[in-house]
Amino acid sequence: MLTGSCLCEGVRYELDGELGALGYCHCKQCQRASGSAFAANTSVAKSALRFVSGEELLREYESSPGRFRAFCSRCGSPVYKRVLEQPDSVRIRLGSLDGDPQLRARVHIWVSAKAPWYEITDSLPQLPEGLPPRK
Repeated sequence: MLTGSCLCEGVRYELDGELGALGYCHCKQCQRASGSAFAANTSVAKSALRFVSGEELLREYESSPGRFRAFCSRCGSPVYKRVLEQPDSVRIRLGSLDGDPQLRARVHIWVSAKAPWYEITDSLPQLPEGLPPRK
């Protein structure tokens, strides 16, 4: 079981399920949503996410058609993203976790939109766009 929260700790949650692969997304939306060069995200089954407190503080913003980014309305911290086409999962912002998820990044995506002031110095694969569709 993992726990997490927003910056003000008004929104607190638990994750009780297997996490997907960890990736760094360099798309412009993730840059703007995180206020940084990239966002560190992983997927988890929606049924594995349980809000302990502050669910009423969450607000969603439809950043593009069918894609909703949830954040704390008090402190602005991003918490998760959900996609209508994938109703059974959410993408958790790893910076909101309290502990180590025991995952390490496997890939950089949307490197074609990478912030020009950030240099990728690790040896992870760098994809110009998103992950290829699953077969």
